Amino acid sequence: MDLALIVKYRRSFLTKKRPWMIVCCFFAFLFYLTPSMSHAVAYSPPAGQDGSQAIYMDDPGFLYWATGYEHYDVGSNVDTVWQTPALAVGPASGTSFDIVSLGRGGQITMTFDPPIQDGAGWDFAVFENSFNDYLLELAYVEVSSNGINFVRFDNVSLTPDPVSGYGSVDATLVNGLAGKYRQGYGTPFDLSDLSDQTDVQSGIVDVSRITHVRIVDIVGDGSFFDSQGHVIYDPFPTTGSAGFDLDAIGVSNGAPYPEGSDSEIPTPPPPEKPGKSGFGGQSGCFIGTATCGL
Repeated sequence: MDLALIVKYRRSFLTKKRPWMIVCCFFAFLFYLTPSMSHAVAYSPPAGQDGSQAIYMDDPGFLYWATGYEHYDVGSNVDTVWQTPALAVGPASGTSFDIVSLGRGGQITMTFDPPIQDGAGWDFAVFENSFNDYLLELAYVEVSSNGINFVRFDNVSLTPDPVSGYGSVDATLVNGLAGKYRQGYGTPFDLSDLSDQTDVQSGIVDVSRITHVRIVDIVGDGSFFDSQGHVIYDPFPTTGSAGFDLDAIGVSNGAPYPEGSDSEIPTPPPPEKPGKSGFGGQSGCFIGTATCGL
């Protein structure tokens, strides 16, 4: 058989005779490519790292802080000592103790007078009390201009596996959720990111005068999902002060992001599973209290 005949036979085998092989090869290519693509773009890293969008509590961009609260609906596994919502009013303390715990699936609505306005940069920042960069308890963030109709910020969570109560969350795999940063550093939110929401476009929610911000705890057991349908994992189970621990919400009305911040940075390896974090390996609790442990 001469060379021309061999080439003709191979072309016929791959295209005319075996089209299913091309389809199989295509999907096999996608299968091997998808894992690397899923981590091709990372989000803001922990506070203090290059590219971080974390806002320090003494940032001069802060103009004022939440002036009140409504509808504190505490979830389960919270001792009464952590159920003082007034502690979330006013400036961030940056400590483990001057907070209100939401409990598993709990929520709180903070109020603002004057209203928050949509400025050129980030408009407000939410502070949690994590004592390190990895024990991250997450929450949805929603806003309203009348206290009745709320819209939720789009969010992404790419944490691949369940996180134990002693485990870690990689901040670069999380976006649009409160709780990305350690105590003393707030997660910023830009009201312009809501411009495509139906209730914003219709005027039901007016981003030029936001009077209410609602924080909704995410239970990290795999029962909550992000805007793209991914399961959201964060430390679970915790007890005593379970759920998101709100320190404060500060308002800037459009301050610039930290110099050099960039949401597209190289992705580090996923955190170890189950990982270690907390006070001497204890997570979801505070030093010197009976709330430690699972």
